[in-house]
Order: sequence, then C-alpha cells, then structure tokens
Amino acid sequence: MLAVLRHPQFRKLFAAQVVALVGTGLLTVALGLLAYEIAGGQAGAVLGTALAIKMVAYVAVAPVVSTLTARLPRRLVLVSADAIRAAIALLLPFVTHTWQIYVLIALLQSASATFTPAFQSLIPSILLEEDDYTRGLSLSRLAYDLESLLSPVLAAALLTVISYHSLFVGTAAGFVASALLVTTTRLPRLAPPERSAPFLERLTEGARVMMNRPALRGLLAMNMVVAAATALVIVNTVVYVRDRLGGSNTGVALTLGCFGFGSMTVALAAPRLLRIVPDRRFMLTGCALLPPALLAAALPPLLPRPAGVVVLALTWVLLGAGTSSINTPSARLLRAHSESATRTAVFTAQFSLSHACFLITYPIAGKLGALAGLPTTAIVLAVLATLAATTAARVWPAATPSREVVSATER
Repeated sequence: MLAVLRHPQFRKLFAAQVVALVGTGLLTVALGLLAYEIAGGQAGAVLGTALAIKMVAYVAVAPVVSTLTARLPRRLVLVSADAIRAAIALLLPFVTHTWQIYVLIALLQSASATFTPAFQSLIPSILLEEDDYTRGLSLSRLAYDLESLLSPVLAAALLTVISYHSLFVGTAAGFVASALLVTTTRLPRLAPPERSAPFLERLTEGARVMMNRPALRGLLAMNMVVAAATALVIVNTVVYVRDRLGGSNTGVALTLGCFGFGSMTVALAAPRLLRIVPDRRFMLTGCALLPPALLAAALPPLLPRPAGVVVLALTWVLLGAGTSSINTPSARLLRAHSESATRTAVFTAQFSLSHACFLITYPIAGKLGALAGLPTTAIVLAVLATLAATTAARVWPAATPSREVVSATER
C-alpha cells in the first residue's frame, strides 16, 4: 500500500491531509473543553448544536461554494480554505459566548466543505492507475481511522504541558502546513464547466449525474446504510459503556478503538481484495453486514455485564468493517462514472448528500436513544439500514458496467 507514496504529487497531498487531520483532531478536543468552560453542564448541548451546524454546512454550503469556485484554480481554492480554517482556529480561544462558537464553527466547517470535495476530486487525476488509486483510497481511509484513535492521545499528552487554548494553535499550524504542502505541489488542471450553463443547472449537476448512473444511485442508498451504523457508534458509544455497562472513559476509548480496528482492517485488505472482487459485490457485502450488526447492538444492554462488554466490542468491530467496505471503494465509483469536467461536481454531490443522511440518523440515534432506549434505537437503525441496502442492490443491477464513458451531451 505504501508504494503509492512514490508518486510525489500524491505524497505531498497525502501529507497535507494528515497534518490537517491532526489539526482537526486537536480542535475536537479543544472545542469540547472550551464549550465546558463557557457552558458548564450544558456543554453537551453546545457541542450537539455545533455538530448540527457542521452537517448543515456540509450539506448546504458545499455544492454552492463548489459551483461558485468551479472555474478558479484548485490551488487557490484549497489554500484559501486552509487559510480561513487557520484564522478561525486562532480566533476560537478568544470567544466568551456560545453564539460566537456557533458563528465561527459555521465559517470553519464551510471552509472544510469547500476544501474536502475539491481535494478529493484531484486525486483521480494524479493516481491514474486503478491499483494505485485504490491504494491511495485505502491509505486515506487508514489516515482517518488513525486520526480518530491517535488525536485524543496526542491532545492528552499536550495538555500535560500546555493549556487547552494552545491546542487551537496546533490546529492552526496543521492547516497552515496543509496550505504550504498544497502550494508546493504541482496540481493537474481539471476541465472547467461550461460558463454558459445557468447557475441552478451547474449547482445540481453533480446530483443529476449521480441520479443518472445506476452505480452512483446505488452509492446514494449505501450512504444511508453507513450513516445508520456510524450514528449509533458516534452518538451512543459513551451511553453504552458508561451508562449501561458501567464502564470508564478508558472503556469508551477502547470501544471506539474496536470500531476503528474493524475499519482499518478492511482498508488495509481492500487493495488486494478489489483486484479479484467487483466493487459492487465488495460494497454490498458491507451493506449485508451492517443490518445484522446493528441488530446485535440491541443485545449488550440486555446481557450480563461481562457478556455485554464482549458483544459490544465484537459488534463495533463488525460495524467498523462494514462501513469501511462501503466507504473505501466509493471514490472509485465516483471516478469511474464521471469525467474530468464533471468530477468536482460529482465528488461535491457525494460529499453533500452523504452528510445529509446524518441529519436523519443522528437525531434517531440521539433522541430515540434517550426516549426509547438503546435496544429499540439499534433495531430502528437496523430496519433503516436494511431498507437502504435493499434499495442499493435494486437500483445498481449486477449487469451495470463497472466503467462508463460519459459523453459531453450526457453531462
């Protein structure tokens, strides 16, 4: 897998991704401590609102900004987004009211919603060989999983010698380093969209391409399967461990680590498996795995504590493996079923629409979990995942070509 780092352009962009992820991880810890300092016992509500703002920015801002900046050089877009994120990170330590947190987070996440799709759409034009691109995707997935595991550890180590306000400086440094790496990377030129097309047509271009391609329609449904599983893990891991099983904060971290372990295992195996297993079968295997794993998530609160801990750990490994089976190859589909002129729009549409699913599953995982309990919540999410997985299999027929050549008239 590491052989893909021989590509100098990808190596620099991957390094930019890693340092930005480290900065984002530090920001997550620092923001939680800042919210507690300002809001005390209401910190959870503040962070919940900030998460909702993030999702809204990803869903609503990404396609608009992508359309407005479509004809700008990608380097300018990426560096500008990093500069905005760095500036906002430096402003966060000075806020004194919760509304200020909300405003700054909205701006920061809007910049992230600009950066990420533009960044992802460049990689297919750099790693032209299918095997190299798959290795690059697996390495990127691995970076995300490692960040979620290691950033809290790094933040904890730094907090032994500095105040949490200084973590925001580390966040800004990560974004600045990302911008510098992008600046020194020779980026490919993507074909610009047609200027004559109306704004609304350009705004919805990516979504229209996805709806017109059977494989991408299947991916849209799979996004809901991933969101159902991920929401249960993100929202309710702490409730499972601390409230239902009487565990500790360390237990929460270890349980999340089980989810990361399952995801990383699949990401590491994906380059080899995708040489012999078609993308559709690989991703539908993940779709088939997640609903029963969600059903299994109903069991830990009903079992004796030792058995509940074991079942929870194994279930979280399966959930991580299932989500990675869908997430890791998804960009291969986006590249295979788009062309240079529509690629940024398609990647942006996937970024936006996949996060829109979380606007449904996060409230189910949180509100229903509080009102009806974890077993009921897990069952409801399992039903939702089953419906979405069935839809994906139906709208993406097995006979669909693995690669489509998109003509200019179909854009």
